[in-house]
Amino acid sequence: MASSFAPPKLADFILTERLGSGTYATVYKAYRKGDNREVVAVKVVGKKSLNKVSMENLLTEIEILKTVRHPHIVQLKDFQWDSENIYLILEWCSGGDLSRFIHSRRLLPERVARLFLQQIACALQFLHNHNISHLDLKPQNILLSGSVLKLADFGFASYMSPWDEQSALRGSPLYMAPEMVCRRQYDSRVDLWSVGVILYETLFGRAPFASRSYAELAEKIRSDKPIELPAGARVSRNCRDLLLRLLDRDPDTRLTFTQFFSHPWVDLEHMPNAESLGKAKDLVLKAVQKDQEGDRSAALSLYCSALEHFVPAIHYETDRLRKDALRQKVSQYVSRAEELKALVSADNSLCFEQFKSTRDILREMSRDQPRVLAALELASTAIAMEENGIEDHDTLALYQQSLGELLLALAAEAQGRRRELLHGEIKSLMTRAEYLKEQIKVGIAMT
Repeated sequence: MASSFAPPKLADFILTERLGSGTYATVYKAYRKGDNREVVAVKVVGKKSLNKVSMENLLTEIEILKTVRHPHIVQLKDFQWDSENIYLILEWCSGGDLSRFIHSRRLLPERVARLFLQQIACALQFLHNHNISHLDLKPQNILLSGSVLKLADFGFASYMSPWDEQSALRGSPLYMAPEMVCRRQYDSRVDLWSVGVILYETLFGRAPFASRSYAELAEKIRSDKPIELPAGARVSRNCRDLLLRLLDRDPDTRLTFTQFFSHPWVDLEHMPNAESLGKAKDLVLKAVQKDQEGDRSAALSLYCSALEHFVPAIHYETDRLRKDALRQKVSQYVSRAEELKALVSADNSLCFEQFKSTRDILREMSRDQPRVLAALELASTAIAMEENGIEDHDTLALYQQSLGELLLALAAEAQGRRRELLHGEIKSLMTRAEYLKEQIKVGIAMT
């Protein structure tokens, strides 16, 4: 390995401060010689420290990094070697690693954790599409360049098709999936467990299995006890769902990559990127057109969809003046969406009132149908919650549960007046549920 007392000499670069070191490598900050003085990171691997396995890992790392180009993966600019060392010339990330960032703040707000996870998910989606598994995901291997995260250190990475399995112990114990710690056959799903541990640590300031020794850690990971969030944990329903499904000890019931990439909390469709502003502008033009045509409901929906892209566009913008101008525009759209929300709410209140009497008649006609009565009671509870201003996912879940039962009843109901009323009630509840979805969407877009 390179001497820890002085950095090695490299023809085109001046190596300066040591950033960190591991079993096989030391990383230095460096400047390219010449006029532009480009800043890079140089990973120095001592040839004498490499055995057959670590040499294969290094060659795989170089092969992977030479072929991948992604905004959330550290770029390998070049690699060189001499009689003593192999040098990987890497993109410089000035913000240090995610571990240091978390520890400096103790824990991150859910909003920030989500922005970070979206970037990790975006990189993993790219790797997954190229059958590449990282196998050593941890905060120390995720670097920051401003507010942009980049996956780094592909020393344990491997080409793995979805059906490929391995048994070699790879990665860092605190972030290893149970099937790997237990030395069972494993596949690329171990990366999803690691993502779950990282997310847990960003939200709560520590990994779920913090331990004083490897033996204690291994025992906790091997346990059959389900993962629990810290007492008093305040996270959204979708965040909790994602976290617990990622930290499923059984890889066969753990969230799949497809489910992870499409999960509503990950929401890759609305992550901040170069396309966010263009999508927002297209939607707001359609919203203005519908607004001018007097189609309030459609205009409201389009304004909300536009805001879902405007907010990430603000996060993505780095120029302060453009960011402030964008915020002012968004404020105007939020105000108009609020006005439309009030108008649409008034319109729908009149519409919903008309179904009240028919619901009472249906209830009377369904006294011999306990499941229908129970479903109607659920619907009444949801309506009462909504009318009391509780426009959240719990209310929506009650609507969905009620509709599930009523649709089953409709399928079994013979032709007649009760079927007509049942059909009308389902249409009314579906309208309310869709309206509630829009209100939830408005709330999210405006926060």
